[in-house]
Amino acid sequence: MTKKMRLLPLIGATYFMVAGGPYGLEDIIGKAGYGRALLLLLVIPFVWSLPTSLMVGELASALPEEGGYYTWVRRALGQFWGFQEAWLSLAASIFDMAIYPVTFVLYLSRIAPALTAGSRGTLWALAVVVGCAAWNMRGARAVGRGSILLFVALLTPFLVLIGIGFYRAAGLGHIWGLLRAPSATPDMAGAVSVALWNYMGWDNASTVAQEVERPQRNYPRAMLIAAALVALTYILPLAAVGLAGVPAEQFSTGAWVDAAASLAGPWLALAVVVGGTISGIGMFNALMMSYTRLPYAMAQEKLLPAIFTRVTQAGVPWASVALCGVAWALALRLSFERLISIDLVLYGVALLLEFVALVVLRVREPHLKRPFRVPGGTLAAVLLGVCPAGLIGFALWAARGERVAGIPSLLFAGIVALAGPAVYLTMRGITRLQRSR
Repeated sequence: MTKKMRLLPLIGATYFMVAGGPYGLEDIIGKAGYGRALLLLLVIPFVWSLPTSLMVGELASALPEEGGYYTWVRRALGQFWGFQEAWLSLAASIFDMAIYPVTFVLYLSRIAPALTAGSRGTLWALAVVVGCAAWNMRGARAVGRGSILLFVALLTPFLVLIGIGFYRAAGLGHIWGLLRAPSATPDMAGAVSVALWNYMGWDNASTVAQEVERPQRNYPRAMLIAAALVALTYILPLAAVGLAGVPAEQFSTGAWVDAAASLAGPWLALAVVVGGTISGIGMFNALMMSYTRLPYAMAQEKLLPAIFTRVTQAGVPWASVALCGVAWALALRLSFERLISIDLVLYGVALLLEFVALVVLRVREPHLKRPFRVPGGTLAAVLLGVCPAGLIGFALWAARGERVAGIPSLLFAGIVALAGPAVYLTMRGITRLQRSR
């Protein structure tokens, strides 16, 4: 019998599917200044993370099936929309997953530049993909348990940074002025988008539901505990460096290393650098576990070849792990930056489908057993999605001027999204042709 993932490993894996530590917050500080950045990181969990984690908690406990959000949308809205949900998520992963091996290489280059020079950097990024694929082949339980160890190793340097920052806090007058001071290059719309990007991904843990012990009980708990952990590990380091007097204009990607060096010296800077490599591995590893269950679930519905339904003794869909790993490895050579606008479009539409599924299932299946239920009736389920929908709309408006490959990023994301129906019809046609033979 395959050993399943318990509550604590599920929390660890969820944490890395969403956050991976304070890395990535630097641009929020640089764009908004300390006061506004802290306000964003305090407010967004209540209007973005909490509604999403409550939605995931109810649907994951009511329908604890492999494939997670794909199966929720399929059951509520039909096979076509279920396929679009999976398509949007897998398409977003191409733009998202290449970031984490590259993050590993960037931080590794600060420890040993010669190791990552030239094509060696690509080889190291490829090693992350292959290593995480091998790790994933051991099963969800191994990924979850490893996430706990990575969580401790990742955050230990930040605990030291927090302690030193609060100990060296400047006078109250200086602190008040620092919190009120705007950024040297203010961009609140951009700061909001980055904050949303850093808080998204709560539904990813749902795709391994059949590999989780007592999912009806553990999913709601894991969502809420992980949400609290993410908020704390974002807010406390930011507050600490602000209280210690580190100027906001110094913050851009990688600035945690410089902050650690200025507060404690090169030993803590080195520890933060090592934490950056751990963050890249932990996020890629946990998200690989999540995304690779989607082709498995789709193949069970005859929407992908049957080979994707084959699993190892540990219950891992090996063909899906292999195919996704190859796709992400090919993306490593592309010059992707953090294409937050594309991620938010694709992820945002998929997330809205999940909120719609929550409402539709409340109406169509009121007697469905829900071990965890968001308080209230159908109206409460509708209201739960209002704030996330508004924030997604704001992020789309904020990204209206960004361009990718010479075209507006929103148009690029729209083309990717609209390819979903064409792929669905193609797969249905192939399936019908095979059945007619």
